[in-house]
Amino acid sequence: MTVLDTRALNRATLARQLLLDRADMPVVDAVAHLCGLQAQEPQEPFVGLWSRVRAFDPSSLSGLLTGRNVVRTILMRRTIHLLTADDTLAWRARHDAMLRQRMLGTYRRDLAEVDLGELAAAGRAVMADGEPRTLTELGRAVAHRWPESRPRALGEMLIAALIPMAQMPPRGLWRTKAGVRNTLLSSWLGREIDPPAPEGSDPVGQALVRRYLAAFGPAATADLRAWSGLAGLPAAVSAMREELVAFRDERGRELLDLPDAPRPDPDTPAPVRFLPAFDNAILGYHDRGRIIDDAHRGLSVAGARVVLVDGRVSATWTVTSGTVAVTPLRPFSRADRTAVADQGQALASFLTDGDGDRVHMADSPC
Repeated sequence: MTVLDTRALNRATLARQLLLDRADMPVVDAVAHLCGLQAQEPQEPFVGLWSRVRAFDPSSLSGLLTGRNVVRTILMRRTIHLLTADDTLAWRARHDAMLRQRMLGTYRRDLAEVDLGELAAAGRAVMADGEPRTLTELGRAVAHRWPESRPRALGEMLIAALIPMAQMPPRGLWRTKAGVRNTLLSSWLGREIDPPAPEGSDPVGQALVRRYLAAFGPAATADLRAWSGLAGLPAAVSAMREELVAFRDERGRELLDLPDAPRPDPDTPAPVRFLPAFDNAILGYHDRGRIIDDAHRGLSVAGARVVLVDGRVSATWTVTSGTVAVTPLRPFSRADRTAVADQGQALASFLTDGDGDRVHMADSPC
């Protein structure tokens, strides 16, 4: 079995994640290809798409949100993602059990005496008037039925697991600060989520495997589980093994992939790319060694924004008053510093609508 070293996996990841070359594609197609973008920080997906889509216009993503073509919702890993409307409706039921289990793990004591079916019915009755609500408002509206449970636990179980919800604009629009207000996904998109598959079949699971490998492969089943939060996908993988190809990584793990997916030459040059907080190019794997060193792994879950140099996390970045500040994590060559500064200037210009291109580069560590 062919062994793919870390650099080969890195270049494959960059190609699948649209980070090796910016893509000439509509923004909605990029969101679909990426299987959504993690989006608990509302402005971060704009940088993620700027780094991936050529001539990205942030108003296009805002328009997709207000036009209901893209949705902010809780799905993979019980985290907020930007997903296309079609993917949201197709994938939501397949995530139901995982969402419930994760919520029960968080609020088991609060929900121990709560019948989840009754809670879901009570929540739907409150939301039936069509008014968007915050988590707190919904929790308080049903709290009289379960006085021993904290309203937050009731509201979060409803919004994150029991009732498919969408976070309404202006939350998530470009340069807009707005609180989270939730509405029924079925009302927002005009139809119910797709029903679960018949017992013994898992077409959505198989579709998720194909889509994940197209955007993240080659990858192990543990990587697929880390991205989705779903534990039951090995059965889907087993059912479709004949259409997949297999490799090994340097640790001996089996990696699966689509036969015709891009696996660039490991020596392919990789341009500097600025990634937003919680980018799935890093979080979408159990083994993140293809893109980030173990010493810096904690940055990926701490909300740090990072810079890829030669395809690997090599710096962090922040922005203050329009100035992009870069802090290297390793020594940079003169060429590295120039390339990072050039891309940082382009990012500063994007973030300021062309009003500035200021970059501050800290000294490299010794």
